[in-house]
Amino acid sequence: MQRLIKNGRINGQIQDILIEDGRVTAIATNIQASTSEVFDAQGKDALPGLIDVHVHFREPGFEYKETIASGSKASAHGGFTSVIAMPNLNPVPDTADKFAAQIKRNAENSVIKTYQFAPISGGLIDDHVTNMAEIAQHHPAGFTNDGHGVQTSMTMLEAMRQAKNLDLPIVAHIEDDSLVNGGAMNAGAVADRLGLPGMESLSESTQLARDLVMVKQTGVHYHVAHISTKESVEMVRQAKREGLHVTAEVSPHHVLLDETMVEFDNPFMKMNPPLRATTDRLACIAGLMDGTIDMVATDHAPHSVEEKSGSMKTAAFGIVGIETSLALMYTHFVKSGLVNLATLLDWMAVKPAQAFNLAAGKLAVGTAADLTIVDFDEEYEIKASDFISKGTNSPFLGEKVFGQVLATFVDGQIVYSK
Repeated sequence: MQRLIKNGRINGQIQDILIEDGRVTAIATNIQASTSEVFDAQGKDALPGLIDVHVHFREPGFEYKETIASGSKASAHGGFTSVIAMPNLNPVPDTADKFAAQIKRNAENSVIKTYQFAPISGGLIDDHVTNMAEIAQHHPAGFTNDGHGVQTSMTMLEAMRQAKNLDLPIVAHIEDDSLVNGGAMNAGAVADRLGLPGMESLSESTQLARDLVMVKQTGVHYHVAHISTKESVEMVRQAKREGLHVTAEVSPHHVLLDETMVEFDNPFMKMNPPLRATTDRLACIAGLMDGTIDMVATDHAPHSVEEKSGSMKTAAFGIVGIETSLALMYTHFVKSGLVNLATLLDWMAVKPAQAFNLAAGKLAVGTAADLTIVDFDEEYEIKASDFISKGTNSPFLGEKVFGQVLATFVDGQIVYSK
């Protein structure tokens, strides 16, 4: 099947994109083709499909929050054509059979390319490393206990050794439970003023320090999920100087928000890791700008209205982000003049593909026709009523942004159109 995308702006030039059997076969001006499948981009930007390496699609076990279908459609609305889903599900896919079933479930229900992380240990919380070799036969993107820090050093060391042998990454949710203290937000003056229990930033950085010592010994590819503190950023910077195979992601909310913006007991401002101090936010921005932090990942975490109501003391951790990430990052980093669009695409497509060996992140002849058409010219307001995700728990509701996704294609097929 042929499809022709006319008048897309690619690297500042208006060009056409010819797609045949799901792949890009030509990019040029004024392509002539006999196909009736023509999409006119009307001079708007044609970008490689974005990649998010940290999403929660909640199925199975928590379908009232999100499903693979709703989460993948929301991803397409956000301009994403590839994502990697986290394994905190019910049942946890911690055996080869359960993991294979999850891969099948993703394939049957996702409108985009949904890859899957496998658990480091049984149930995400016990001290016994999963049978990584058996699970690896079903092609996980890596191993993670996301939502839980690995508390026992020997468990993490054994996981690193196995993952290294399999040439697969360890993706670390770094959190020392003994320093969390039932916190609802970052420990400090703001938490004290609001009368909320605080989470020590040391809960992140101390576990990262432990892990990096073991990375040096094992040589495993170690990926830091949702980095949030200045100490963590500096440790990753030093690890890279030493030549360790370490990559890191930061979520949009950790570079755009901090604890000083939590003006009242607001459950939409509750996430894990929590919004940190202004100095932490600035360190994350600096780390992103200088390459210490490789990529942006949303940690898209939908919840029901009830779960994100009431006090931060009892509300669920997490916010949605897959439908707002591109517009927020473009508005605050590109529109403001901090970086160019190519750098943003490096953070949101190129580097994620490189880190996790995905055949994605490029718009070029010969690649899969995974792309998105985006209007960066017209300002619009982020509204819950526009979300496709089941979750509307976003602290960015009401913000004016640029970067409206008009259409998203996966293997040349339209999976979202405004």
